[in-house]
Amino acid sequence: MAVDLTPEQELLRDNVRRFMERRVAPVINAHEVAKTFPFEILGELAEFGYLGGRLPESDGGFGLDYVTWGMLLEQSGYYWMSLRTLVNITNGAINRLHAYGTPEQRERFMLPLLENRRRACFGLTEPDTGSNAAGVQARADRKGDTYVLNGRKMWITNGANADFAIIIARTFSPDCDGGLSAFIVEREVSHYDVRPLDTMVLRCTGTAELGFSDVVIPRENLLGEEGGAFKNVLKGLNAARVNIAMGAVGAAQAALDLSVDYAKARKQFGRPIGSFQLIQKHIVDMTIRTEAARALAYNAATALDRGRDARTECSIAKLYATEAAHEVANMALQVHGGMGYSTDYPIERIFRDTRGGMIPEGTTEIQTLIAGREILGLSALT
Repeated sequence: MAVDLTPEQELLRDNVRRFMERRVAPVINAHEVAKTFPFEILGELAEFGYLGGRLPESDGGFGLDYVTWGMLLEQSGYYWMSLRTLVNITNGAINRLHAYGTPEQRERFMLPLLENRRRACFGLTEPDTGSNAAGVQARADRKGDTYVLNGRKMWITNGANADFAIIIARTFSPDCDGGLSAFIVEREVSHYDVRPLDTMVLRCTGTAELGFSDVVIPRENLLGEEGGAFKNVLKGLNAARVNIAMGAVGAAQAALDLSVDYAKARKQFGRPIGSFQLIQKHIVDMTIRTEAARALAYNAATALDRGRDARTECSIAKLYATEAAHEVANMALQVHGGMGYSTDYPIERIFRDTRGGMIPEGTTEIQTLIAGREILGLSALT
């Protein structure tokens, strides 16, 4: 669909595309093979608003609205889902530090992220805790001027690369009896174990398991109030779901564009395969799903820009866009035939990476239950 972007948004989009073609596209395959990520690119993308884009200009950001921010994530998803994911993780840490950090924490941790001098991750998920964030078992006990952290965090994006982690843990102190709190845990100061994990999707994002055994954290590294982390995590979920939806739209569009080009160029039986009815059926179905996903994603971003809670819009957008992107990638692989299996060609990577979007920030099943609760006024979760 032709999203009604302003002239300024269109100029930004076009400049980003030129940068991605010149700087990102040529290096993707080498990093996919090595399972590494070129973090210097994040610094180069900062001029377009990819670091701190949603922050006020007075605090080092760009003051972008959700539609513009979503457009940036769509473009990063178009070229490389690992890039979109690390943009999201880095900005998640930036936004949390801006919202809940002390001036000293912003100076020590947020500013280096904005300048691409440090790397961060966010630790909520545990081996036995995924969709139910309230089930976190990692424990932080206050002892004098420190906290002692014990527990494990699983499937932590950028965990293998991060200089510090923002960890959610159940907290016990004279002022908090088991509420969830957030802690900034510095890898070189409060040493913790990091075990890199190989995954089918997003191979360049440094996914890891983090282990904490009597890890001592300075009291000044408490982020926000004791016991206040659960509501703060929930506050950011709607925007995070739109972020994933936008990236999925970009990946779907990439798979569609590649398929259209291939269907025109590839010949069988003396004619382009795009002239065959069943190939055209695939292309049309792919287009429908991509257009619908884009409409839902931008609708959710617009709702957030208008100050609405937008739980329904964000959950539906995340649910549909991630499912649709993988369906489009699956059809793209069918259009490409054997070529689609090749790791030298983008379709194989897009097929894998689009599958990953259905799980983080609430699985497809959880999004369905959230939307059902909002529509019916009846909860199936409790």
